[in-house]
Amino acid sequence: MTTPFYTIGIESSCDETAVAVVNGERELMSSLIYSQAQMHARYGGVVPEVASRDHLRKLPYLVRDALAEATIDMEDVSLVAATYGPGLVGPLLVGLSYGKGMAFGLGVPFIGVNHLEGHIFAQRLSDTEIEPPFMGLIVSGGHTSLVDVASYGEYQLVGITVDDAAGEALDKVGKMLGIGYPAGAEIDRLASQGNPTAINFPRPMSASPGFDFSFAGLKTAVLYHLRKHPRERKEDVAASFLASVVSVLTKKSLDATKRYHRENLVVVGGVAANSHLRERMQTDGKQKGIHVIFPAIKYCTDNAAMIAAAGAYHHLVLRESHPLSLGPQPSLSL
Repeated sequence: MTTPFYTIGIESSCDETAVAVVNGERELMSSLIYSQAQMHARYGGVVPEVASRDHLRKLPYLVRDALAEATIDMEDVSLVAATYGPGLVGPLLVGLSYGKGMAFGLGVPFIGVNHLEGHIFAQRLSDTEIEPPFMGLIVSGGHTSLVDVASYGEYQLVGITVDDAAGEALDKVGKMLGIGYPAGAEIDRLASQGNPTAINFPRPMSASPGFDFSFAGLKTAVLYHLRKHPRERKEDVAASFLASVVSVLTKKSLDATKRYHRENLVVVGGVAANSHLRERMQTDGKQKGIHVIFPAIKYCTDNAAMIAAAGAYHHLVLRESHPLSLGPQPSLSL
């Protein structure tokens, strides 16, 4: 019988406080998420100081409950993994400090996890068959990146957004349409009731060489259109805007997958939960002979299961551990 190896993961990079326990590399024992979305909705976006204070309040209780759900005691924990970047410095500091303190108190190793790498590990929790090499698209509120994954821990950045991330553009357009924060799910719902060809919004950088993205100009195009047509149906605006975002993400990602001679494209991050993106990516991927994989919806948004899985891999497979002097890195890249 294999000796259990329990990793507790902590995620607090933005407005979700999350704690999870993983046994070994990927056996999920518990995963709890407390979202601050309603708290920040009144401000129209995340307020870092408010987020930090709430992480501080909720984290001890989530740790207690995650351990209880996993039916283990604190003394059973073998490894502590916590996000150390990228993200908002205050929220990062809360989770990172708590994780380092826990590791020190228990006398166990500590791993600082790159939040972006965590998203890549989200698919590993969902699918036991897909292994590197593959092309990865990380698409969320703060990031839109194409990453060639040669192996776990070995990444090449292929393309990034030169301005707004796709999820950020969704939230800003949502605000224009009178949708509360976060707007992604509601835009997805509205778009299903609208006409995606009603408005001919631009497809930014779709014809440009390379694999970088840009969504700021598209967001501005929506703003100008709404000024000229204030009575335009929200459903049609949402559908037409989302059609542009999905078109650009799909074309660039599949082209990059072909260019790098990969058979699989793994799409992760909060925007990966969008139903229109999932349908278009998989349809177009099939036509091009590319297998497009999405994690389960519960692993798309920020969660600690992916952080625990990434931390466990770095320790158990790559034999790494990090010093407790590790500090938060808000602008960390892969």
